[in-house]
Amino acid sequence: MTNLNCFGRHRRRTAPQSAGSRNELFSLSLHSRINGWSLPLHSFQLLAWLVYSFMAIVGFGIYVPLLPAPWSFAAYALIGTAFVLHLVTHVTAVTIDPADLSVQRRKDYSSPMPVFDNTKHQHVIHNLHCTLCEVDVGPKAKHCSTCNKCIADFDHHCKWLNNCVGGRNYWFFFITISSAVIGMILLILVVLFVFIEHYVNPAVLRTAPQFQTVKGNGTWLVFLPAAPLETSSIGLLALAFITVLLALAALLLLCHLLCFHIYLLSQGISTYEYIIRKRQSPNPKEKEQVPPALPSNGATAQSLGPLGSPVNCDAPLSSTSCTFKLEDRGQTSAGLPEPICAELEEVNGERHSEYSCESPTQMIPGKAAGEPVMSLPVGRTLSGIENPQAPGRSMVKPAEGRPIIQDPLGSSIMDAAVVHQQLMTEAQTQYLGFKEQMP
Repeated sequence: MTNLNCFGRHRRRTAPQSAGSRNELFSLSLHSRINGWSLPLHSFQLLAWLVYSFMAIVGFGIYVPLLPAPWSFAAYALIGTAFVLHLVTHVTAVTIDPADLSVQRRKDYSSPMPVFDNTKHQHVIHNLHCTLCEVDVGPKAKHCSTCNKCIADFDHHCKWLNNCVGGRNYWFFFITISSAVIGMILLILVVLFVFIEHYVNPAVLRTAPQFQTVKGNGTWLVFLPAAPLETSSIGLLALAFITVLLALAALLLLCHLLCFHIYLLSQGISTYEYIIRKRQSPNPKEKEQVPPALPSNGATAQSLGPLGSPVNCDAPLSSTSCTFKLEDRGQTSAGLPEPICAELEEVNGERHSEYSCESPTQMIPGKAAGEPVMSLPVGRTLSGIENPQAPGRSMVKPAEGRPIIQDPLGSSIMDAAVVHQQLMTEAQTQYLGFKEQMP
């Protein structure tokens, strides 16, 4: 009997002892983020704005004004539209609060809220109720540990926006990526055009009225027409080279992200759902490492492939069992009759004067009373099914009188079922001959 003492605990405990207590679920208490402008700002967010500012200044201040009159207007219209659209959608996606409607109704971002500890528990939403936000949420809502709030139709947390991407700002995020890709492609084409024409026909790039006051072809003007500044040809080409490299690196990342979200839209899933499916799906390498299944009943000894190790007929499984290992197939044990064991031992170079496997006998009674009873060795096949004798095989009786089955192709390892059938046939023949000799 176990004595239960209910008075041994402290009476002034204010928190439960179980590991699922609220104090252990949530460690710190911090303010939830309102949007992407909430401090602290992420380094990727600052890098995105720096790249955008650099491309806008270099494109509209240096290279687009150098284009001839018809092309410069088209470049201003197309590239300007892409950059302005990117700016508007980028700011909108950062400013929108993607939180669930039930979280937004509270509008209580001023008070700190406990932070969810991912190392102890996987989620805080149970039956569409967030135990951290203490509100009922939608079916696709997820609690973002970075923003510390539930996001409606959660897709992912974007570090470049420093904000979560959910149902409210997803399309602004998608247009931001699309406009950035179009703007980068057009800007790279303009810079490459200026770079090539600088060597082929520089006069095409010097059609602005301000170039009439410049002496020599080695001097170029930038920031036309508002604030023209003189620069050298080397400086213009070096800046073009840096701009193209930076634009190509940004374009590679943006195209990869855009193609990925186009794929998600075609599949009708979110980034979060895609990651969950990837984690739950088995690894293809693990499938290859799984050993193949052993052959089912009905497989013969020859279908198992070549033997990779000597046959042990003295295994302690049974008096008639022989254990052998198959290469790359694990270990397989089967009961073989004694002639097979003896033949396999001879194949492996072992010489025995007696059988190494003792076989039980099967009693065959006579048809009439008083007739002698004959004992026959009993063997078990690998598959448990007796197969008819295969054609093209012969029996050779050595001097010791042990029947050995040989294969025409040279292999002496034969099917146990065939051996058993031949032994039974020979025994019945001897039995009939012995019966005829009796008076």
